[in-house]
Amino acid sequence: MARLTLWRWGALGLAGVYFLVPLAASVVFTVDVPGQGITFDAYTQLLSADGFGSSLLLSLELAAATIAVVLLLTVPATVALRLGAARLRPVVEVVCSLPLVVPPIAFVAGIVTVLKWGPDHLSRTPLFQTFVAIQNPDFPVVLVLAYVVLALPFVYRALDAGLAAVDVRTLVEAARSCGASWPQALIRAVLPNLRGALLNASFLTLALVLGEFTIARLLGFQPFAVWIYSVSGANAQLSVAVSVLSLLVTWLLLLALAGVGGRSRTTASQG
Repeated sequence: MARLTLWRWGALGLAGVYFLVPLAASVVFTVDVPGQGITFDAYTQLLSADGFGSSLLLSLELAAATIAVVLLLTVPATVALRLGAARLRPVVEVVCSLPLVVPPIAFVAGIVTVLKWGPDHLSRTPLFQTFVAIQNPDFPVVLVLAYVVLALPFVYRALDAGLAAVDVRTLVEAARSCGASWPQALIRAVLPNLRGALLNASFLTLALVLGEFTIARLLGFQPFAVWIYSVSGANAQLSVAVSVLSLLVTWLLLLALAGVGGRSRTTASQG
């Protein structure tokens, strides 16, 4: 047992060195200016740069919308697979795995083709306004739809693993025998037992949306990842500071989400 613990700590130490040493070196590079000493000018320039707040807010809004939509789609579907639609499980797994085998550049090329086709053929129909509305730069719904597709494989696997540890059928039957409707059984009996899986799915979706660059860039929108690329020019220190800031923002948001989930579990256990 002691030998196993030693190997475990050794592996964790190597992983920490592998991840933390490059990050620490990057931070030192951004704050240690030859001839000036320690300065945080690179970070102050970033924080005061035009578009920082608006791009970060847009990414957070897109992440929240994506998390809500993908969970609304996948939670009922995965629960239904456990309750009585097991024959459709291979079909759902294939559909949810397709985004992993389709290159993002091909995916965005298809989106662009559809967006160009719509106005040309639907200009005299009410659907034309729909094509215009989903491309609103203030909140591009088309990005939410694209991110939902990209997040499907990760969200489905997280929920499927969570449901594997729960006796869904017994929970639903108990709720139904107490007079609950199907939506009430899902919300009050199943979802509280999937809190960890829902949190993991939200983690993965948030990280995906904050780091996604290709689709947003090619469609002409500027969420946080595209803004980071646009401000990192020929200045090496500024470019590295942008990368460090992106990592820190992502970590802080994930920690905040984990804190909310932890408080929810504590409140539920006390109640």
